[in-house]
Amino acid sequence: MVTDNRAEVRRVLVITLLLNLWVILIKSVLGWITGSLSLLADALHSVTDAANNLLGLAANHFASPYPDREHPYGHQKFDALGALGVAAFLGVACFEIISTAIERIVKGFEPVAISGSQLWILLIVLGVNIFVAYYERRAGIKLGSALLVADAKHTMSDIWTTLIVASGLVGIWIGKTANLPQLQILDVVLAFPVAFFVFRSGWEVIQENLPWLVDQMAIAPETIEKIAMAVPGVINCSHIASRGQVGRQVFIEMNMVVAAMDVATAHAITEAVEAELEKRFSPVRVVIHLEPPEYISDDLTYEQPSDL
Repeated sequence: MVTDNRAEVRRVLVITLLLNLWVILIKSVLGWITGSLSLLADALHSVTDAANNLLGLAANHFASPYPDREHPYGHQKFDALGALGVAAFLGVACFEIISTAIERIVKGFEPVAISGSQLWILLIVLGVNIFVAYYERRAGIKLGSALLVADAKHTMSDIWTTLIVASGLVGIWIGKTANLPQLQILDVVLAFPVAFFVFRSGWEVIQENLPWLVDQMAIAPETIEKIAMAVPGVINCSHIASRGQVGRQVFIEMNMVVAAMDVATAHAITEAVEAELEKRFSPVRVVIHLEPPEYISDDLTYEQPSDL
């Protein structure tokens, strides 16, 4: 059975949006005051966090799991589309970070001025990032929201980028006290690992959500056949197809031959098969096409004809 958790997802998105806006403000102000490219790049990364929250709120509004006349299979692909929107924002952020770093290297840059108190503020911001990432990921898993999980991955990358940026700024601060101006280059050099983490997060989001949108196989047909054949009265299963995502929503179709002399008995057998599949892969919608005994087939799944 499908559960509509949109209200809970919306509440999580609003909370994380407010926290991300606070993080953006602090990072931007510190980046502007210190002149740090890596910190400004990290602030840009956090801007995508807030943008993703806004995108998530829009996607969540349309992502009803319940079917209707125009969307008989539900609306949950809107959730996956929102997650791919997250990946798009990450791609833009990655490009901006790299292009700005290269520009700084080519044209030169002003020294970064960072103080100990500013480093402590950055550590507090890092703590907020950690809280947001784990809070959103935990809520996403609990509510079965791909969008929240994808956004949490992005925020996790923000933790790593902030750690990288903070380490570079600590190095610059040490260089200032130890009269080592060469360490100023750390600010630009560390902008590239920031871009790498941004790109990796976006790629992971695409890998997790694209199969849902292109109707990739959700469950191996051999697994479905084994469960169905264990139900008394099932003689044969063939042409098994599945799509969706286990734990989120799965659709299964198959042809079946059963040992029944009347419709009522055949119906009872198929209901038992559906119950077993629901127990294993809930939520799931199963469509079973009953076939006469002479239609027994060894074709477990759909294959492309060899002459094509």
